[in-house]
Amino acid sequence: MNDKDCLKIYDSERTKIDRILAKLLERDKPESLYKPCDYILKSPGKRIRAFIVLVSAKAAGGNFKDVYNAAASVEILHNFTLVHDDIMDNASKRRGLTTLHVKYDMNTAILSGDNLIAVAYRSLLKDSTRNTGAVIESFTHSIIEVCEGQSLDKEFELRKQVVLEDYKTMIRKKTAALVEMCCSLGAHICGGSKELIQQLQTYGRNLGLAFQIQDDLLDIIGDEKEFGKSVGIDLVEGKKTYLFLMAQQAASGKDRQLLNKFVNNKGISKNQIKEFKEMYERLGVIDKTRKEVERYTRLALNSINKIKNEEAKYLFNWLARMLLTRKK
Repeated sequence: MNDKDCLKIYDSERTKIDRILAKLLERDKPESLYKPCDYILKSPGKRIRAFIVLVSAKAAGGNFKDVYNAAASVEILHNFTLVHDDIMDNASKRRGLTTLHVKYDMNTAILSGDNLIAVAYRSLLKDSTRNTGAVIESFTHSIIEVCEGQSLDKEFELRKQVVLEDYKTMIRKKTAALVEMCCSLGAHICGGSKELIQQLQTYGRNLGLAFQIQDDLLDIIGDEKEFGKSVGIDLVEGKKTYLFLMAQQAASGKDRQLLNKFVNNKGISKNQIKEFKEMYERLGVIDKTRKEVERYTRLALNSINKIKNEEAKYLFNWLARMLLTRKK
């Protein structure tokens, strides 16, 4: 197996998941509920979380076909979180499309999000004929963690003082917990050992942390054409990212004053983005953040060294390396 084989497998399985999601709700009634839900599920996405479920099943000796419904369920769950996140962030666009609460209305978006979580469970249960208790517990726990993480994220927008460890706790819950669950879900369904599941969970947790910190980094150094959105938006919106908190630890003098103004004004204007990027470079924040992404990626890869299924191991390695070098 090589990287081209991995990409071919990923593209093929991604297409299958897209087809499952596209057909899932298209005939359900009433249209006032299911048409908005269908709109969300047909929106473009990388389907990385679904793919992780498939690979985790293979790691436990199963096959992709054993967990297609479970893989779809995590995509439905992920989209549920996005619908409600967009409402809380008052976002008008998601993946280049109009967000649900803007395309329809607030009540429709809230109800559609609520319905999606129930649809996710229904899809999950189709594959949960084995270790059902552990499967449901893992899935449910990840939802609680994501909600806690989102709550912390909104809390941090109001708090003047946030330390780096607080931020790591927040992204572990909001982002990494869902990836961690995906890594164990397929293995649970296919009867993986406790040791294997722990290895996969460690992989997922560290991969999720690397992914989110990489997101923070791309917001300031990304190429706008490849990134798909304007850079520096996190700064404009007043988000205390990993880079910002690292800068707070290292800054003094005028840099410290600039950071304090950011906190007091709850963000910056777009014409200040370049100034902040230059400050991050001067303080070594960009290089340190890049190294932190690499460190978490290594931790993820180290955790799966003992996986016996060579195809699953290679796919997990490829996925981590692919995410490490992504541009968007």
